[in-house]
Amino acid sequence: MKLIPVVLSGGSGSRLWPLSRMNFPKQFLSLVSDSSMIQDTVSRLSGLSVDSPIVVCNEGHRFVVAEQLAKIGIEKPSILLEPAARNTAPAIVAACLHAMARDKDAVVAVLPADHCIKNTDAFTAAMEKAVNVAQKGSLVTFGVIPTFAATGYGYINITEGSSDGNSLAIERFVEKPDAETASGYLKSYRENGDFFWNSGMFVFRAETLISEMNEFEPEIVANTKKSMENAVVDLDFIRLENDSFSLNKSISIDYAVMERTRKGRVVPLDAGWSDVGSWSSLWDVLGKDEDGNVFRGNVVSDNVKNSFVYGKNRVVAAVGVEDVVVVDTKDALLVADRTRAEDVKKIVDSLKEKGVPCATESNVGYRPWGVYETIELGSRFRVKHITVKPGQKLSVQMHYHRAEHWIVVSGTAKVRNGDKEFILSENQSTFIPLGTVHAIENPGKMPLEFIEVQSGSYLEEDDIVRFEDKYGRC
Repeated sequence: MKLIPVVLSGGSGSRLWPLSRMNFPKQFLSLVSDSSMIQDTVSRLSGLSVDSPIVVCNEGHRFVVAEQLAKIGIEKPSILLEPAARNTAPAIVAACLHAMARDKDAVVAVLPADHCIKNTDAFTAAMEKAVNVAQKGSLVTFGVIPTFAATGYGYINITEGSSDGNSLAIERFVEKPDAETASGYLKSYRENGDFFWNSGMFVFRAETLISEMNEFEPEIVANTKKSMENAVVDLDFIRLENDSFSLNKSISIDYAVMERTRKGRVVPLDAGWSDVGSWSSLWDVLGKDEDGNVFRGNVVSDNVKNSFVYGKNRVVAAVGVEDVVVVDTKDALLVADRTRAEDVKKIVDSLKEKGVPCATESNVGYRPWGVYETIELGSRFRVKHITVKPGQKLSVQMHYHRAEHWIVVSGTAKVRNGDKEFILSENQSTFIPLGTVHAIENPGKMPLEFIEVQSGSYLEEDDIVRFEDKYGRC
């Protein structure tokens, strides 16, 4: 029996703004290692016997998910595209139905894509215990051993004297507490071992989860099953049918099942776990200098203590500050008290209300043919650095509101510009007037890099009329 990983890759990208954005949330960032968090999530399962993962994400993230998994050797994951955000319960039901189509006795491990776990060996040992318990028909979650009075996590209260050697019975789930209550839970754990942080990770037989969901939330099973039956395979993705899936209520797996089932068990986890839910929690898990600082990128400091400073592009200079977070990106700068770092969500909400693009959009976009980065943006112009993978081609298209100028930086480009087709090599360029049908492809064996300068009255991505597209996009 191989364990089937189910990776939940959602998120709004607001808690680690401005580095994380809605179109490029934290699971795609390299925050705690040289790999991204979703890559770490899959890679840390290498000590277990696992099958190809099932990833649940939204349409806008599909190409970056596929790209990042391919980079760590996962060539054919099952990527389920949610047509609407409905929290974790419908997503997990969809993944379990897909797992049962592979193997009716499938055991799945449900893992958020954006958690940090420092001790992989301890994680593997806990996972092995959880699989053993799950095979006997239990719904297993992991209770993280609390190390401080956290107000940002939910808690699990376990039943006294319920240990079977591997797991504990669940007495109740507790919402995120205030500071005084959290201190009480920590004290109670240290005295009685009865309160754990709720990790949001699970192991169970897919069939057991579906059976319990049929008892407590049968509509979700029915709607999701219909959505799966009418799903469309789109390239390497499974696109769930929208109408049925959207009928689902938005509900977490905790509320839908875990708080109501009699089959719930907890496996304690002491593995350096964090959900990296704020800049402060990221500071907690990273190595610090002798003054308690975490510096990333081009940072110069004097008399700085207990701070997180990130400056990837420009030099960031910090002098005489303590307990601050400074994050500098190309289009936004965050300065915050480290103890109030979770309030960055309020800033993001405010920017969204004002329609400021950097609230949700990253300057990097992933496509099936490659990747682009916006390097400059003005009122009537946009400059992009575009990389096209060998053998790939952008769609045959035109624009009503903008002209484009392409300059090849490296590699070879095969270009269609109106009724002409020709080859461009390094340092050569072409101008595409507004309303002209055009396309570019990489016929070579090396990446094609070029600069695209857009000019016109409207420069958004929806000003594209596609005539041909090898990836099936409209």
